[in-house]
Amino acid sequence: MPQSHPQRATEPRAHAERPARPRRDHPEPAHPRQRHGGPGPAGFRRPDSRFRQWVLRTSSRAVTNISELYRVHPAIWRWTARHFHPGLERFARLNAWMICQMANLDVPAYQKWLREHDFVFRWWKLDNYPETDKRGYVTRYSEDERCWNGEIVTIGTVVDESSGSSGTPFNWMRGKKEQRTIHSNVAGYVTLLFGSKRLFCLNAFSMGAWATGTNTGQAMSKIAMVKNTGPDLDKIVDTIRHFGPRFTYLVAAYPPFLKHLRDRLDQEEWFDWSRYRMNGFVGGEAMTEGLRDYVEERFGRVYSGYGASDLTIGMGGESDVSVWLRRSMYADDRVRAALLGPDETRIPMVFQYNPIETYLEINEHDEVVVTLNSTAIMSPKLRYNIGDEGRIATFPEVYAALAFDPELQRAFHRAFAVQRMKLPFLFLFGRKDSTISYMGANLYPIDVENGLYRDNPFAPSIESFKLALIEVGDHEQRPLVHVQLRSGASLDAAHRESLAVAAKRGVVSHLASVSRDFAQSLEEDASTADIRVEVHDFDTGPFAGGSTKIKNVYVVES
Repeated sequence: MPQSHPQRATEPRAHAERPARPRRDHPEPAHPRQRHGGPGPAGFRRPDSRFRQWVLRTSSRAVTNISELYRVHPAIWRWTARHFHPGLERFARLNAWMICQMANLDVPAYQKWLREHDFVFRWWKLDNYPETDKRGYVTRYSEDERCWNGEIVTIGTVVDESSGSSGTPFNWMRGKKEQRTIHSNVAGYVTLLFGSKRLFCLNAFSMGAWATGTNTGQAMSKIAMVKNTGPDLDKIVDTIRHFGPRFTYLVAAYPPFLKHLRDRLDQEEWFDWSRYRMNGFVGGEAMTEGLRDYVEERFGRVYSGYGASDLTIGMGGESDVSVWLRRSMYADDRVRAALLGPDETRIPMVFQYNPIETYLEINEHDEVVVTLNSTAIMSPKLRYNIGDEGRIATFPEVYAALAFDPELQRAFHRAFAVQRMKLPFLFLFGRKDSTISYMGANLYPIDVENGLYRDNPFAPSIESFKLALIEVGDHEQRPLVHVQLRSGASLDAAHRESLAVAAKRGVVSHLASVSRDFAQSLEEDASTADIRVEVHDFDTGPFAGGSTKIKNVYVVES
């Protein structure tokens, strides 16, 4: 981004014989964004602010250029992951501060956002910048206002799409440089897990405008042969039959689809698992350890990735040591208490992430706040609150937390020795806004509520509802809608069944009409419609003791 310097205005010479002409050499704005309608940087109140802006812009470029060296080749990414030092976390935080300040200099929407929050410049204080989010920041400002210099670079830019609770799709632009960054990160991570020798990726994520499907195919093409099949079992089976066992297959899909593929290949008489190298990489929803065990009876390795449409697909990923940590928390309450605290009963997903690329913070509400540390992001994400609940810990902190049992530390080290990534850990509990992720779609309480009352003759009998994901056997999960009847409502068994049928029909119909992600999954996999409904008397089951609460709680706590 070119620098600009304010030009000194000169007074036109006055002549007695004619009036002075209008001035044409007005001072150039202190920053190039002001030429495009931006208000200028926020928080500078001293006379030396212009010089300070120049220093910040120059130093910020230098820091971000240094941080981006590790993306040059997947081998450098792998080396960085294996030799990550906690001191690099401080460098990553500095880079995040630099990115935020560069946005203050060059992003019109962010300038307005900071002014609205009475931002005052402070050296090195990242948390001095207010959080951004989808509702408060993204929906309020246009796409070009949220870009560097207020300009959308069209050549090479790809637009991804995700659906919100209103049914109105969000469009997320990813420029050519940003895509290269994503591909570089994915390449480094995937080759660390699975290698790159004769790797053949079968991309079974939903295609179309959905971010994960399109981006996964593009990213994998940098390190592997790719076929974008979508979640089509027949197409994948035909592809494996055609190419045979000479490749290492990597199936990228939702967790349930990997289970369906395993079952289908078990039924194929021609397919011999011992002759094929099959691995899995999943995303879009949480994966249970029971499902992982079931799939890995046939597949070599299965890992989950963590990403979001409004940020990037490569925010974090599982490794052998992160999987070991999660399984250990299930098996040993001492491990869970040491890592999460004695009062935490939930078991989160566990990922490792690279702060140099994706700097994570946890705010006072235990929400994950993300800054993407790259100027290649055309519409920068700056202390962006994604709405997920989580905790973070460095590699040494996790190792030290297991010091109460030396055998556990030795087991931790054995798991670490597989990929040898010393990256910090993210313990992810899931969405904090009461949504449930299912088959690549987010199920919002407001949409479920609309569906419950849609053409439902029993709607007057409904008091409230809650959502859950339940195991339904055979390592499958399904959404469950718990419906609470009103106090005094009297429905016999037949009417309760009719209420459940009407509620399921309404919820599926409404979700299909407002969520393109859900509609796409429904078209590709009929089991998406298998949403369960259970009817409860007032103040019973998951609603017991809830009548005294002012606000409804929409998700059943596990």
